[in-house]
Amino acid sequence: MIKKFIDKLLGKSASKTTPGPQTPAGTEPEAGVPVGPVIGVRVEVPVSEHGINPALLDDRAIKVVTTLQDAGYEAYVVGGAVRDLLLGHRPKDFDVATSATPEQVKSLFRRAFIIGRRFRIVHVVHGRGREHEVVEVSTFRAYLDASAAEQVAGNEKTSKSELAGKSHVVDASGRVLRDNVWGPQDEDAARRDFTVNALYYDPRRQIVVDYHHGLVDAKKRLLRMIGDPVTRYREDPVRIIRVVRFAAKLGFEIEPGTRKPIRACADLLANVPASRLFDEMIKLLQTGHSLASLEELRKQGLHKGIFPILDAVLDDAHQHDGREQFIQRALADTDRRVGEGKPVAPSFMLACMLWHDVLRRTEQLRAKGEGPTAAMQTATDAVFDARIGDISGRGKLAADMREIWLMQPRFERRTPSSALSLAEQARFRAGFDFLRLRADAGEADADLARWWEDFSTANEAEREDLLDEARVQDLARRAAGGTPTVRTRAVGEGDGDGATAGVPAPAARKRRRRRKPAGDRSAPPAADDAAG
Repeated sequence: MIKKFIDKLLGKSASKTTPGPQTPAGTEPEAGVPVGPVIGVRVEVPVSEHGINPALLDDRAIKVVTTLQDAGYEAYVVGGAVRDLLLGHRPKDFDVATSATPEQVKSLFRRAFIIGRRFRIVHVVHGRGREHEVVEVSTFRAYLDASAAEQVAGNEKTSKSELAGKSHVVDASGRVLRDNVWGPQDEDAARRDFTVNALYYDPRRQIVVDYHHGLVDAKKRLLRMIGDPVTRYREDPVRIIRVVRFAAKLGFEIEPGTRKPIRACADLLANVPASRLFDEMIKLLQTGHSLASLEELRKQGLHKGIFPILDAVLDDAHQHDGREQFIQRALADTDRRVGEGKPVAPSFMLACMLWHDVLRRTEQLRAKGEGPTAAMQTATDAVFDARIGDISGRGKLAADMREIWLMQPRFERRTPSSALSLAEQARFRAGFDFLRLRADAGEADADLARWWEDFSTANEAEREDLLDEARVQDLARRAAGGTPTVRTRAVGEGDGDGATAGVPAPAARKRRRRRKPAGDRSAPPAADDAAG
């Protein structure tokens, strides 16, 4: 039955198109023939064919859809949520598309907010505080040819006055700066990027509406651009990054016609605002498939010159200096946490990725006589300017990262007052997780990381034992070589056994751990919850 349905879909051709040569979705264009957008045929796929499990749906998204439908508007769950439902996954986010305008949507919900300038959408908010849920509602948009749009010479920042009050505007390269012209559903489907993202699901009727054979491509695990890929990349160069992210996240192949222009179009990303590129990079690295995403970037030739932060870690010069192992462990740890449903913080991940840049600059400044804290702050600002640039929320991000970095030398001071004070820091867990990753990569003392892990989960009596043990170890080290307390090694220094360079670490004194009384814990949550 499914085979017959797929054959039926592949046999259909587009019923209406925009001017210019057209190629129906699902077929290969002739070489050298320009391809325009295809306005596809509406196909309603019943539950017997698509097999979506209603239990995977979100009640709040269903409520938004049915509220809009009851008010007389068309409304569907749309995009990536439908794609994930077809694959049998529970979507992380649910978006809704409707024939209602943003103002009409807002009027139907008590807590709804119109946001955005490039695309005006509505956030319908359910719940409060950290438990709140946002359902994003967009109005069906018309497919308008870039050549018919108003054009400005600058971008979103430099041409704000020219963009005011306009609905459809592009820049000199064809990148869409405003897209707020409402239209029918078939045109809304044509302006979406990939066929598997142009699917609409009606939870009331349990049908999937498909205009571009997205169901076929989902079953084939294929990413295919709707229309001419070059034109679509020009409209929004971020689609170049999205195709890489989806290929890595979903394990899909990129259709040859969609893949071929990627490298040639990569220069278009230079026109994208830094904040938007930064957000896309965070999505690449924090959706649970960061290692696969980096591999896909390499595969498509996008691992250099696109994201300055990735240049800091993917440069071939760093393949054998210890940095790569540290980054690989950090990203694998992030993927694991996401897979387990645990939170991850951009500040922690970026602190890992830029650590060696900051460490090198800090050491250079200290060699010139600058104090350790001032050197770290100056190095942080310099690395931010070079690798991140002017983005929204930069100050808070930099402060959180600097706090993680400045904790690292403090872990070496294990006096009672210093240890207790550090363990009570609000971001202690993030700092400790960072130390643990450094120890796993061989650039920090593994015994030191184990000691702090014990200390963080110990009760008061056990902490006293641990502090006594640390005092004995530090005295032994000073007696052996006059060195300070356990020292953090630079990358590649030492032999990886936890010893200070040139001075073997004394054997750890074996101790008997006291049984922890039930409920007697003076420490914060487990270390594994830190990176969030």
